[in-house]
Amino acid sequence: MAIFSRGDERRFDGGDVTTVIGSEAYFQGALTVRGSLRVDGEVEGNILEAQTVIIGPKGRVRGDICAEHVVIAGSVSGEVAASSQLELKAGGRVVGDIRTPKLTIDDGAVFEGRCAMTEGAAKHSKAADPAHT
Repeated sequence: MAIFSRGDERRFDGGDVTTVIGSEAYFQGALTVRGSLRVDGEVEGNILEAQTVIIGPKGRVRGDICAEHVVIAGSVSGEVAASSQLELKAGGRVVGDIRTPKLTIDDGAVFEGRCAMTEGAAKHSKAADPAHT
């Protein structure tokens, strides 16, 4: 499953997303999502158990993210654990550690932290531990 295939940026419009934090919204606290989530506003807290998390170009997350597939075009300050794939898009910024078996970083993206790219790396992260909130 690819949110962005090369040359197919149109899926970033959130057409397949089940939960949206809109551009004017601010959410504080732990957020458990069983499907997909798109953040165009601001989240202060951890995002857990999601299938897909998309951080839009103006989206901001201050907390850890634990999901199967994570796409970041906005800003994340915290640990990101993606059990399948993590995509850091041009203009996206991550300040924190990354754990994923598959990582794509576009030109113009910023990453400050450590990266672990082994099978199962995301399973051993703090973000994957519900007690770590």
